[in-house]
Amino acid sequence: MRDFRAAAIQMNALLADTEGNLTQIERWTEAAAAEGARIVCFPELAITGHMVSGEILDVAEPVPDGSSCRRLAALAEEFGCLISAGLAEREAGIVYNTQVIVGREGYIGKQRKLHMSADEYFHYRAGATVQVIETDLCRLGIGICYDTVFPETMRIAALKGAEVYLAPHAARCGQWSNAASQRRKVATARERARMTFRSRAFDNGMHVIYCNQAGRAGQETSHAGGILFVDPHGRVLAESETAIVEDEMVVCDMEEEAFEARRRERCFNLQTRRPEIYGELCRVDD
Repeated sequence: MRDFRAAAIQMNALLADTEGNLTQIERWTEAAAAEGARIVCFPELAITGHMVSGEILDVAEPVPDGSSCRRLAALAEEFGCLISAGLAEREAGIVYNTQVIVGREGYIGKQRKLHMSADEYFHYRAGATVQVIETDLCRLGIGICYDTVFPETMRIAALKGAEVYLAPHAARCGQWSNAASQRRKVATARERARMTFRSRAFDNGMHVIYCNQAGRAGQETSHAGGILFVDPHGRVLAESETAIVEDEMVVCDMEEEAFEARRRERCFNLQTRRPEIYGELCRVDD
């Protein structure tokens, strides 16, 4: 990888408001580019909203030939950066929860969500592979929200050569009855993210960029927000400043030397692992 600056945005992606959400994405991409960001990271389903209903078919788009991917590519060209953003992808009448990567020359790659949580199961088909996406800055792995609960997904990305891991989320935390309830739930969600991604980054020797949707989404749930940059040593480099759930951007520098130093450490576990004794991980119970 190379040294580069990245930006992560927490935003409230309104349900089925593709045009409005893309307008937000354009505004934040311009702001990120003005800060020198070369990769701009948006949350899970930032384009179409975190829809869990049959109406998802009405807003899902093909990737990479849909209008949203074309608009993202135009933004990436205009502002000279890579953009990661999530949307509902439609292929052959099936909908996937997908994160795409576009750059100045257009579409680069995508990751489909592998594990569906709760009601998502009824509306999205699960992806089947862990992708590592080659860019001119680094090799990117992507874990979409619930996928990051499973350590195996990030380990596979590391073994495939990922250097930076994007963790776009639309992590729900129920409704808030009052301000105190909001603060408690947001604090719990963000502390859980800190615990998870410090561990994942350290275990796999990768940079991690986490960003979550922020705000109310429909009648039943809200997203807690949260942005986190963690280096390959498990150190938090930058994070969202407050527990207030509102749109926010955080910019942070990703350093090649931090990646290389972690990988050179004595007994770094990717060097000393013994896959021949891990068969139990792949055993399917009767």
